[in-house]
Formats: sequence, structure tokens, C-alpha cells
Amino acid sequence: MKRLLMAAGITLMAQGAMAGDSEIVKVQASGDVAATMDALQAAVEGAGATVFARVDHAGGAAKVDLELSDSQLLIFGNPKLGTPAMQDDALAGLYLPLKVLVYQDGDGQTWLAYEDPGKMLGALEGISGEGEYIAKMTGALGKLTGKAAGN
Repeated sequence: MKRLLMAAGITLMAQGAMAGDSEIVKVQASGDVAATMDALQAAVEGAGATVFARVDHAGGAAKVDLELSDSQLLIFGNPKLGTPAMQDDALAGLYLPLKVLVYQDGDGQTWLAYEDPGKMLGALEGISGEGEYIAKMTGALGKLTGKAAGN
């Protein structure tokens, strides 16, 4: 188990950067928001997960005559991974399904961002910080965002 957690941690460090002590992991992407989101959705579906929604934040803002930098959110999951977490603590349902935000910052750089599963789920009383599903979620997010980012 320790090796699996260590491997997941190394994967994240190689592909993304933690935003300080934050629960947010950011991965720099080589493409624009739309292309990166398309690549992320393809990677998620290719991994056998279910895409529940793709939210175009900038498109929503434009519909009410407001401006927002390009930003899209993908909501997805795999019940085989998420259900055990919710069996351990029903409040895990507040954090699941998983979400990845693809956005453009003020410098025009595209980023993928997501919450660290260990930090978001590990804070719940019924969840063990060494839960196998946490390591699997962490590893999957690292691989999926890395692939979408072009890394």
C-alpha cells in the first residue's frame, strides 16, 4: 500500500504542482481550453469512467452578457471507485463525482485543476487516509490530467 501511495505521489509531483498547502493540484497544459477539455474527456471515457457533465463557465457568463476567461469543468466518476468511499462515509458524496477544471489564467496559460482526493476525502471521519480508493483516485487524476495536458 505504501508503495502505491508513494507512486501516486511521485506521479502527481512529476505532472503537476500543489498550490502551497492547498487542496488544489494544478497541471499546466500545452493546448487551449477547448482542446485540453476534449483531450481530458476522451481520456476519461477511454479509461472507462462516466462523464456526467461538461460545464462551460465562460459560455454561461456570455449568455448573461458577462465576460469570463475560458473555463470548463468536467464532472466524471467510476462507481467502483466512489461507492466504497461513500460506504465508509456518506459525506464523501459531497466531493464525488470527481471534477477537473480546465481554465485560462490572466497570462493566457491553460491549466487543469482538481482537488487532491487524499486531502478532500481524508478530512472525513469515516475515511482512512490509507484507503485504497484514495490512491486509485489520486493516480487516475494524475494520469488523466497529464494525458490531457500533453505531458
